[in-house]
Amino acid sequence: MPISIRYVVSSTILLLAVGFVTLLGIVGMTIWLNERARVYFDDVIEARDTRSAAVELRAALQTAESAQRGYMVSGNEIYLAPYDTAKSQIQRHLDEVKGLLKPYPETAVMLQRLTVLVRDKVAEMDQSIGLKNDRRDEEALALLLTNRGKALMDEINVFMTGLIRNADERLTAGVGEQRENASRLYWASILGAILIVLVVAGVVYTVSRYTVEIRQARDEVRTLASGLEARVASRTADLAQARDRAEMLLAEVNHRVANSLTLVASLTKLQSNALSGPARAALDETHARIMAIGEVHKRLYGSGDVRFVALDEYLSSLLDQLAASMHNAGHGAWLKYDVEPIRLPPDASVNLGVVVTELVTNAFKYAYPGANGEVRVALRSLGDGRAELLVEDDGVGRRADSPIQGTGVGTRLVTAMAGTLRAEIDYRSRSPGTSARLVFPVPPTC
Repeated sequence: MPISIRYVVSSTILLLAVGFVTLLGIVGMTIWLNERARVYFDDVIEARDTRSAAVELRAALQTAESAQRGYMVSGNEIYLAPYDTAKSQIQRHLDEVKGLLKPYPETAVMLQRLTVLVRDKVAEMDQSIGLKNDRRDEEALALLLTNRGKALMDEINVFMTGLIRNADERLTAGVGEQRENASRLYWASILGAILIVLVVAGVVYTVSRYTVEIRQARDEVRTLASGLEARVASRTADLAQARDRAEMLLAEVNHRVANSLTLVASLTKLQSNALSGPARAALDETHARIMAIGEVHKRLYGSGDVRFVALDEYLSSLLDQLAASMHNAGHGAWLKYDVEPIRLPPDASVNLGVVVTELVTNAFKYAYPGANGEVRVALRSLGDGRAELLVEDDGVGRRADSPIQGTGVGTRLVTAMAGTLRAEIDYRSRSPGTSARLVFPVPPTC
């Protein structure tokens, strides 16, 4: 059934409106998540300060108690200097804890009891030291043997442990919320991008179909041109006018589509800038994986042979981009690579690119904590229908019993991709550093 210009215009406007609303939704979610990240940052600072003040208060009490016991046992006044210092720190840290927990009314009773316990503990230590100073050793020893000071300290430790645990739970809950928010934004962005692509496809299909129908109508007019010159002239004028309107509409659609695609292209960067910590790192790692896959298609369709990918060109470009991305992210290691001209099918090249991305990214992030160093990548043919990939560093090394750093997604990806490649991968300690070796089959290219 033929379609009219009115249908084309109305359907195009409707589709573009859907795409625009989708973009507004994604941007709105990004702004909301950014605000949540700011609130979480403030809560993290407060929880960290509370934990630090509680730890410092407990340490000051323990220092004062150690100095007291040292003086009681030895009678050496050298222990009184650290005791006096710790005593002044006790009150300061107690005031810090009370100030940080003041916005939480549910802690009022606990703080009141903690204040009494600290005061009694300091008074007990002052009393025993006073008796020792007056050479009333038996009374001082009797006071010490009552174990009242130990009981006070045990109860104080219970409160301190509770404060520290509460601060840790707040930090853990905040991290979990940020991960969930990042996941929501990730999936919302993917769904939004799919919807926008569908919108663009619908607009292009509608306009293309309308243009094709115009061309078909023009061809029909040309076949009836014989003996109908006047009618043909009139019909041709109408068709020319309709074609001009269609081309103008297509130009406007192309302009709007270009703007929409520009927004989509910058969305990943906007997401990364709006987040911090694990969420931002997760998006950066996702970006690197997408870059590895996209680089294969760029090399594949930019060459004359779509059956194989030249790994020397592909991996060289990919590694240069990875190095630049890692440097921009603040990692100070530098990259060296030596890649032989080996060719693989596209699917295998994608898997190998993801493996290289994960191994090199992990080396940049974890091999040289707080320092700089070299990351080396080598790809060579073994001459027996197999090839070898080496990723090495001279960093802190990797122990078999050490916990996995990060989320562990990268390790699972490497294992999965190695299985798809029918490859063997092993990690070796180099003293210093770590070497990851991947041996995989290379099919004949002829």
